[in-house]
Amino acid sequence: MGTLEQQVALITGAGTGIGRACAIALARAGARVVLNGRREQPLRETQELCGGEAVAALAPGDVADLAVCERAVQVALERWGRLDILVNSAGTNTPQRLFADMPVEDWHRVIDTNLTGAYYITRAVLPVMRRQGRGTIVHICSAASLRPSLISGVHYSAAKAGQLSLVRSINIEEQVNGIRACAILPGEVVTPILDLRPHPPDEAARQHMLLPEDIAETVLLAVSLPDRAVIEELLIRPRQVRT
Repeated sequence: MGTLEQQVALITGAGTGIGRACAIALARAGARVVLNGRREQPLRETQELCGGEAVAALAPGDVADLAVCERAVQVALERWGRLDILVNSAGTNTPQRLFADMPVEDWHRVIDTNLTGAYYITRAVLPVMRRQGRGTIVHICSAASLRPSLISGVHYSAAKAGQLSLVRSINIEEQVNGIRACAILPGEVVTPILDLRPHPPDEAARQHMLLPEDIAETVLLAVSLPDRAVIEELLIRPRQVRT
């Protein structure tokens, strides 16, 4: 596999969970990282874990805002003059997840972040990657992309299925420009989003789940492969699946 030295990566949702783990892993592999997330203080904590300002720049804001996404790309260009990797880990959910009890506002909140945000950040990075003639785009989707569930909720499942379709479309359209896209489909992962469930899992249940660092390892594989190869979809789940 190739080295990430001299490469620049933009990570969304980088303040906590999978996004933070990916930022740290890519920085340790030699990449310079631009950190996006809605809250600045967690981003600063991630920045320090990555190695400080020398290797990590902040671009706070909500990916549901196209201007925020375009600004994050501009931060990469102003700081390091290029952008080679996108890892989109921004995501959210709500406690009320069924048709029977979901407010319309919750539908829009989840779709806006998980699907529209995925489109916006992809739209923002593509012109730069086209000019470079190469780039790798990784979207952290979900096992719910393949099969909806009551745990995931109707809005989250729909958004993640759409996000997987977005990855497939990128590969169809952008392969001629040297751009590849990968969808990582995790099962249950110990991240703060678990606490948004109607009945958050207890500590015993979390002991059997994946860790954010497990997902970061799959991202490293996807972005480190030679340009001739692409992992379009990668399903990773706990060895012991809860039923």
